[in-house]
Amino acid sequence: MHIPDGYLSPSTCAALYGASAPFWYAALRRMKAALATRLVPLLAVMAALSFVIMMFNLPLPGGTTGHAVGVGIAAIMLGPWASILAVSIALAIQAVFFGDGGITTLGANCFNMAIVGSLVAFVVYRLISGRAPLTSSRRVLAAALAGYAAINASALCAAVEFGIQPIYFKDATGAPLYAPYPLSIAVPAMMIGHLTFAGLAELVLSGGVVAYFQRTNPGLLKNSAPVDMVVEEGRADPRGFQALRPLWIALALLLVLTPLGILAAGTAWGEWSARDFASQKVRVKIAEASRDAAPPDGAPQGLARLSALWTAPFPQYAPPFVRRPALGYLLSAMFGCGAILLVSLIAGSLATRARGRPYELS
Repeated sequence: MHIPDGYLSPSTCAALYGASAPFWYAALRRMKAALATRLVPLLAVMAALSFVIMMFNLPLPGGTTGHAVGVGIAAIMLGPWASILAVSIALAIQAVFFGDGGITTLGANCFNMAIVGSLVAFVVYRLISGRAPLTSSRRVLAAALAGYAAINASALCAAVEFGIQPIYFKDATGAPLYAPYPLSIAVPAMMIGHLTFAGLAELVLSGGVVAYFQRTNPGLLKNSAPVDMVVEEGRADPRGFQALRPLWIALALLLVLTPLGILAAGTAWGEWSARDFASQKVRVKIAEASRDAAPPDGAPQGLARLSALWTAPFPQYAPPFVRRPALGYLLSAMFGCGAILLVSLIAGSLATRARGRPYELS
């Protein structure tokens, strides 16, 4: 679901940066006060968890791969605006350092996963959970369905963005300049895998995390509950380090397990490199994943041009100085999480200084 450079036209990229900007601005405005409090560690650990969760690739129908995003649980535990910031930070780190998603398409990826995903997850969760107590099993169901709806809404946005490219952006001969497959192929190719495996992974993740914290620390679920319910039912401080210890432990365990994320063979649909279009072996796989529609004879001109715009220092989570893929993947996960925590702490420190208050980590 991470759209690479070259798959969307410059005008599409600009439009999606423009569409994302108001949400980023609103999120920063709404979170300005919160960033100057102890909510920062929660935002940081949720951004890091989203980053690591997206590194666990799952095999999907058609020989492609996909992944959960963690946006459902981020929206539930942070609220929609902080979730937008957390997932956007994770996506930015992935694009800049690892080439997972493009620089030109960062606005699109944030719009799809961070913005649409967070808002859909929050709305579905609130509609289904209603005024049920924080420890109600109804909230577990609501969380599961919120995660499922969020990842599929994000995938649908990406599919539409892919699918409109060959309609509106062609060369003089009528050949696609960017993403080569129309809506009739892009939508099914994206949605079948997300409606099944990737969506179910997000469903289980979101419902399971809410069920766990209902038993151990319901206070961590206060940010997405109605205000009056927070006053009545919130029993724990969701901001301090002690309250977040289970999340830090979960993050550490996932980091250790990240090498499992490279076991799934194949590439996510719509994330093929420009070189892949020249490989007969890869071309066969592209066609199989695209309803047997053959790809162009070579990489579309615009795709080839924009795909070379940015070279990540650790492309595909494979540092060039590490020979073992599993170790390289693990080190990349550790570096990415460290970068996310650093960015979050700097943002919290700047917000605190702007408000003239001492910064607290616990």
